[in-house]
Amino acid sequence: MAFAHNVTKFILLGLTQDPEIQRACFVLFLLFYLVIVLGNLLIIVTVIFTEWLSSPMYFFLGYLSFVDICYSSVTAPKLMGDFLVERKTISFNGCLTQLFMVHFFGGTEIFILTIMAYDRYVAICNPLLYTTIMSKHVCGWMVAASWLGGFVHSMVQTLLTIQLPFCGPNEMDHYFCDVHPLLKLACMDTYVVGIMVVANSGMISLTSFVVLVVSYVVILASLKTHSSEGRLKALSTCASHITVVILNFGPCIFIYLRPSTTFSEDKMVAVFYTIITPMLNPLIYTLRNEEVKNAMRKLWSRHVKVGIKWPM
Repeated sequence: MAFAHNVTKFILLGLTQDPEIQRACFVLFLLFYLVIVLGNLLIIVTVIFTEWLSSPMYFFLGYLSFVDICYSSVTAPKLMGDFLVERKTISFNGCLTQLFMVHFFGGTEIFILTIMAYDRYVAICNPLLYTTIMSKHVCGWMVAASWLGGFVHSMVQTLLTIQLPFCGPNEMDHYFCDVHPLLKLACMDTYVVGIMVVANSGMISLTSFVVLVVSYVVILASLKTHSSEGRLKALSTCASHITVVILNFGPCIFIYLRPSTTFSEDKMVAVFYTIITPMLNPLIYTLRNEEVKNAMRKLWSRHVKVGIKWPM
């Protein structure tokens, strides 16, 4: 059943109402966004043009970087633009589109992180079968399944929201359109819808997080049988993955694994998983990964010598 909507646009209260702080935030978040785009693009280019980074781990890392760029681009440009205007508005259709895209890329990222953990599990616990299990064909289907999972998750969130009646008020205490702020504005009892949101977003986040934790516990336990050199390399790789998992899943579980209530802290937590985490991901994966750092150095030195001439 679809309801009529008297609201044609929403007013976003943003992160702050102070003009001076807004100008400072514009500069700061512009810097953050540039780091997100350039850092993740650097990883994508490095993975594409470096032959020895053709393993499934780097294949998934390239897609993770692409999703991070898309994910942050759904909210960051709008947020920066709103820092420069007094009245921050978004149309009803624009709001639903933003809601869909946030959960589409967010859900896809969660599933990619999950298959990255599975990749590490197979590589460390079943090394002899690794190339058979994680073939290019299988990896391609895994990535496709991640995109499909993100799409289905996002469609559910959007369909739950689009059926709600919005008859006023239209002020949203957030900087982008998300489920809980919209539920707060709906002109009906949203308890059942809130439970469905928890079952969708919250349980996906929690279940994936539990699976990831169990996977890494098994991986760490299996390292006892490895050589000291192999153990250190595996620990370094897993440490990067575990750090990214905690940064991604912690805020998501805090936001979505609860009834349809909103807190003043939600906006800052949302900044963390929509902007800060995509910015930190390239730093985490490059600073702790010697293979990626060496590949970047060689790629840079190669093209400094011969000029910008990308290999075919």
